[in-house]
Amino acid sequence: MPGLTTAQVTELSAVNVVIHPLVLLSVVDHAARVPLSKNKRVLGVLLGQDNGNTINVANSFAIPFEEDDKDPKTFFLDLDYVEEMWRMFRKVNAKERPIGFYHTGPRLRSSDLEITQLFKRFCSRPVMVIVDTRATGGRGDTGIPTDAYFAVEEIKDDGTATQRTFTHVSTSIEAEEAEEIGVEHLLRDISSSSSAPSSSLLTTQSLSTKVTSQLQSLKGLNSRLIDIKDYLTAVKNRKLPVNHQVIYQLQEIIGLLPQLSDDQQLGKAFKIGQNDSNLVVYLSAMIRTVLALHDLIENRIENAQQELEDSKSPQDRANEAAAQAAGVKAEDVARAKKEAEEEKEKEKKK
Repeated sequence: MPGLTTAQVTELSAVNVVIHPLVLLSVVDHAARVPLSKNKRVLGVLLGQDNGNTINVANSFAIPFEEDDKDPKTFFLDLDYVEEMWRMFRKVNAKERPIGFYHTGPRLRSSDLEITQLFKRFCSRPVMVIVDTRATGGRGDTGIPTDAYFAVEEIKDDGTATQRTFTHVSTSIEAEEAEEIGVEHLLRDISSSSSAPSSSLLTTQSLSTKVTSQLQSLKGLNSRLIDIKDYLTAVKNRKLPVNHQVIYQLQEIIGLLPQLSDDQQLGKAFKIGQNDSNLVVYLSAMIRTVLALHDLIENRIENAQQELEDSKSPQDRANEAAAQAAGVKAEDVARAKKEAEEEKEKEKKK
């Protein structure tokens, strides 16, 4: 963090912004309800607790916001609306206080510093969170779709006046047990909202969703490994200074990895566990295929029976209805009709 004092670096490096899923869902809903052009963004207030090193973002609400495309310094922000909304939110949960604001970016804007200065009316250290709501091509493709920033005074090396700028802080997405259950039910409702003829299709969609999420996780892991490689290469070539905190974290990550080459028992257990997982996946795929074939055969049988019913004449339907009313099975009526026709044929031959 160039241009910052040692105290500022120490303070900001220990800060972590914890964002709850409810906030992300609210931001996505806000962006979906407002028709946005290419350069437009939405803005809202973040509610939660600032506990020093941990900033807990538990809730949010949208606010009216407009800005000029040609002049980013010209914008409209209704602070009276913010105060009225906070007054109503305070009746529900007094622990949640305004701690900053969010916008959909997807990048920093020149007016963000002025907006941050306005939000100091509600909190002494407002945090700004950029939430990338793009379906593809955004931060969500390779990692967490959020970035958090604090406005700080940057000290110039040449002794000139200080300048306000943004510095990045770490973010994480955490959920309580109730939130996890709610998100799971929401995803299940999204999957079941599609026109699925049978439960087997829902199972396939659920498996497809899990595979897609695993693929996205692997892409994010690959992106992080590339960033680590580029950083270590830059440090080795003396293009970047050594950050001992980053090096310690990398050593801790490497130390947590299982040493499969040296520990044969651990390697064997890992392979057995992997084989068991693959077997479960294979059996699940086979069972799902058998159930799908069973549903297909049942559907064919029902269609064939319906075609037979549709091909019957009105007289045959009336006879079957009379037989059912008399307690006689339809098969007995058909058999008696067939025997009567055979007797007529024999009489004609005589």
